[in-house]
Amino acid sequence: MRLAVYGKGGIGKSTTSCNISVALAKRGKKVLQIGCDPKHDSTFTLTGFLIPTIIDTLQEKDFHYEDIWPEDVIYKGYAGVDCVEAGGPPAGAGCGGYVVGETVKLLKELNAFDEYDVILFDVLGDVVCGGFAAPLNYADYCMIVTDNGFDALFAANRIAASVREKSRTHPLRLAGLIGNRTSKRDLINKYIEAVPMPVLEILPLIEDIRVSRVKGQTLFEMTEKDPDLAFVCDYYLNIADQLLSLPEGVVPSEAQDRDLFSLLSDYYLNPAEGKAQPVTADEEMDLMMV
Repeated sequence: MRLAVYGKGGIGKSTTSCNISVALAKRGKKVLQIGCDPKHDSTFTLTGFLIPTIIDTLQEKDFHYEDIWPEDVIYKGYAGVDCVEAGGPPAGAGCGGYVVGETVKLLKELNAFDEYDVILFDVLGDVVCGGFAAPLNYADYCMIVTDNGFDALFAANRIAASVREKSRTHPLRLAGLIGNRTSKRDLINKYIEAVPMPVLEILPLIEDIRVSRVKGQTLFEMTEKDPDLAFVCDYYLNIADQLLSLPEGVVPSEAQDRDLFSLLSDYYLNPAEGKAQPVTADEEMDLMMV
């Protein structure tokens, strides 16, 4: 099974991806996580350090694939999850999608794709071009990480459009949304009424999820020292169990940008009670930035 995790930049994709990878490993699966971001920090909470990237290794070997061995690019992380960082071109130069393609090419040369039960692609930010949508070419399922905010759902809608487009030529489905660190889900509910799709899980506003990223540890590793955090791991295990059941998934029909803007902004201004809905400072900024 191949998974691609997308979502708005800074929404917590890598933290979510690492914990899902560990949850799948805890269920007995052999897992490879591939970071698809030039920052090459997707697997940081699995390994505790920034591992060398595939693109750097290829450059050192003058792109002689035959001179590269699995141990040159694959690093063991927590719970036995194997980790790869694709890396990327310098800022403002080159194409991130090309690097993902080279990563997949090399891993196939090393027969790595055949050795894992689950391969998870953790992809940077919103889908803004075909290059960043490249991992969808290799995925069975896409998962979208969001919160209950305006911008995150706008990004989710663009990702849904990419899934729909890729599904025309690939056996790709959207497994569903994952709400990350959110105290409410009213806007998420409003969105999935307009664009029907499953919700795999909604993680509450738990500070330890954010702290885990700073510590360079997954929630599962943190739970070894603080058993009170075990309940947080259950959220990720639930996601893993749903994925392992091989859900049917959906091919979403995204909302048009103007329709989505009206849908979400009107929710603030015209709640069911017929009175103006209080708008927080962050929500007001979200509306201004779209």
